[in-house]
Amino acid sequence: MPPPSFPPLTGNRLVLATVALSLATFMNVLDTTIANVALTTIAGDLGVSVSQGTWIITSFGVSNAIAVPLTGWLVGRIGQLRLFLSAVVLFVLLSLLCGLATNLETLLLFRCLQGLVAGPMVPLSQALLLQCYPKAKAGMAIALWSMTTTVAPVMGPVLGGWLTDNVSWPWIFYINVPIGLLAAWLTFVTLKGRETEPRKLPIDTIGLSLLVLWVGATQIMLDKGKELDWFNSSTIVALAIIAIVAFTFFIIWELTEKHPIVDLTLFKGRNFTTGTIAITLGYAVFFGNLVVIPMWLQSVMGYTATWAGLVTAPIGFFSIILSPLIGRTIHKVDPRLFATFAFFIFAVCSFWRSTFSPDVAMWDIVATHLLQGFAMATFFIALTTVILSGLEQQRIPAASGLYNFMRIMAGSFAASVWTTLWENGAIRHHSYLNENITAYSEPTARFEESVRSLGLNSQQIYRAIDAEVTRQSLILSVNDLFWVSGVLFLALMGLIWLSRPVRQGAPPAKDGGNH
Repeated sequence: MPPPSFPPLTGNRLVLATVALSLATFMNVLDTTIANVALTTIAGDLGVSVSQGTWIITSFGVSNAIAVPLTGWLVGRIGQLRLFLSAVVLFVLLSLLCGLATNLETLLLFRCLQGLVAGPMVPLSQALLLQCYPKAKAGMAIALWSMTTTVAPVMGPVLGGWLTDNVSWPWIFYINVPIGLLAAWLTFVTLKGRETEPRKLPIDTIGLSLLVLWVGATQIMLDKGKELDWFNSSTIVALAIIAIVAFTFFIIWELTEKHPIVDLTLFKGRNFTTGTIAITLGYAVFFGNLVVIPMWLQSVMGYTATWAGLVTAPIGFFSIILSPLIGRTIHKVDPRLFATFAFFIFAVCSFWRSTFSPDVAMWDIVATHLLQGFAMATFFIALTTVILSGLEQQRIPAASGLYNFMRIMAGSFAASVWTTLWENGAIRHHSYLNENITAYSEPTARFEESVRSLGLNSQQIYRAIDAEVTRQSLILSVNDLFWVSGVLFLALMGLIWLSRPVRQGAPPAKDGGNH
């Protein structure tokens, strides 16, 4: 069914509607990164390990990903504007409850619910904004919307770090309350009377249940794996079996269901398949590093949450400046060139970080994030163009929902995998370094002499040596992760050239660009 036709808004009403929808999007996207720099503090306050603290991010991401494919069905049953306003108000309420949580279990419950209500907000804000502008200015509407989604992830670590250090970590959630209430009120005032008619639509209940089951089982397995010693635990084995069986039945069911919750036939298209794999894997590696870097800066390098946020913030500088320019030129240049450029810059930054030593200067860390902004400017726009290239207009909403589901889900999985790989790598390096600590080792003797001059006794000296070995091990492990990230980004440069984007103006391919 085509979207409803409403007259474009003008004047102050258009300005206020744009501000309202942008604020809601900003609040939503901000929550994907604002907790990253606060994980160490939250884990300490709640009495859990830092790796358990990452569940705060993964629980939000997984539930968010599951809710995205439901957006179309919910719009039909509730109405576009009513669903958006309900989601914003519930998001505000759950943000308040997250801040009031006193233990990890309660916080994770509210984060899961917050992710569920957040799912429809981003696609609906884009759809509502496009209805406010005349078709001739649709590009301007998308540019304004994209600026918000670019600024929010950059502001997240800075704002989260400052609030954690200078107020308290619950305020990373409380900050959503005034923003969300203002966004909801402005949206209601400016868009009143522009509601879609609800209609009864069938829902793929079995498909949805299988989706929740295999995604949930996989995420719990990744989160609890290290704690339970992976496949030596019957719980992890059971979760793996549930995930595999549910995923297999999900694929079979969705391919045979008349109204599937996820249209898997989109993968018949070469452009959709290659573009979706590239954006899913690329985002997973990017997000995994985005979670690990603040943790490394705080727990190993001695940075405060504020400085960890400030050091990572420059990633958005060139992204914000260049995104509108890329948006205006993407139809004139092969999007595969832009995507290749993005992966190349990501790889360069990763290999550069893999050379970091314990005494790396702050400005070197800042420089890698500043350079990465060039990649961020082209990454999403180019790959989205490839994914949707050649698709018939009526299939674009389903395609957008599916690739965003995979991208968000991959980010959540990567947060767990990257922190586990970092900790396991540190254990391996610690064991190797310990083999070289002997009474005849010259570096050991020098270190022992330097700490002995501080008046430490033998037991304190041994503790100091172990602390330094642990620190070195964590740095060597994170360097390994950066190097692997670089290799993966180089591999994705080749993958994207398997696509065949359709030039603008060419007729859409029925198979989504197979030919």
